[in-house]
Amino acid sequence: MPKTIKKVAVLTSGGDSPGMNAAIRSVVRTCAFHNIQCVGIYRGYQGMIEGDFKEMGPRSVHNIVNKGGTILKSARSKEFMTIEGRKKAYEELIKAEIDAFVVIGGDGSFTGAEIFNKEFKFPVMGIPGTIDNDIFGTSHTLGYDTALNTVVECIDKIRDTASSHNRLFFVEVMGRDAGHIALNAGIGAGAEEILIPEEDLGLERLVESLRKSKAAGKSSSIVVIAEGDKIGKNVFELKDYVEANLPEYEVRVSVLGHMQRGGAPSCYDRVLASRLGVKAVESLLEGKSNFMVGMLNDKVALTPLLQAIKGKTEIDRELLRVSEIMSV
Repeated sequence: MPKTIKKVAVLTSGGDSPGMNAAIRSVVRTCAFHNIQCVGIYRGYQGMIEGDFKEMGPRSVHNIVNKGGTILKSARSKEFMTIEGRKKAYEELIKAEIDAFVVIGGDGSFTGAEIFNKEFKFPVMGIPGTIDNDIFGTSHTLGYDTALNTVVECIDKIRDTASSHNRLFFVEVMGRDAGHIALNAGIGAGAEEILIPEEDLGLERLVESLRKSKAAGKSSSIVVIAEGDKIGKNVFELKDYVEANLPEYEVRVSVLGHMQRGGAPSCYDRVLASRLGVKAVESLLEGKSNFMVGMLNDKVALTPLLQAIKGKTEIDRELLRVSEIMSV
């Protein structure tokens, strides 16, 4: 017999991403729609351990659908990684009469929720929030679409300078373990080369490709690099290598960094957050637990948390081929 859910908590954990506030809003208003209480947990799992809770209702989340970041703040908690820390968190949830929680975050946040569920049989549901789009079981994570738009806008502006001065620009984007941002933004912005962790282009092949671009009459080039690409130790070492082997190029580096995480979420991310928030709460009310809510074939779908954590996302091979054709 599933536990009757009367009060649901919501928290954000790990790195922030555009759309988290829209997801918080969706969870809170879905709870209100179903006449159950909702509690916001501040500062992620650390706030759960410390009982940093606040009652939330429909009016407490007005005017946040368009805001980046997270009103509930986010923090990584080393204490929650210990059984003692998780026990404290459980005691605080019971004391506040909370029956279940929704965590918005990435695989580290889901790992904490999955372990917590296993230890205390406490109902949990995950919503994927990370710009890297590297969570198994969903075609899009919250913030990914917004990050792509931000990166493309930045590269468009960099191209103006590259063209004006006949320069080669290396643009580093986020993606420590996955090249989804680099690949899609690179195609969208018309990059000559795209370097991602999943594909080892090799230094010699990169140099040869740039040499061909020059011979074909291209006076400027953009190379988009995911931060996790293994072709060089870092983007600056790559710059030095290319300058040494292609002295005809004047090379510049632009690291976009954390600006990719900020800004107002795109319409797609706002709608996605709204859909996932509704499904997360309603799944808990149906007695489901230990799942991640994601998008598969444009339908909201549930994936077991453990599968979402351990599954590996695949790079789109068709897009790799498209990028190669477009760089001619």
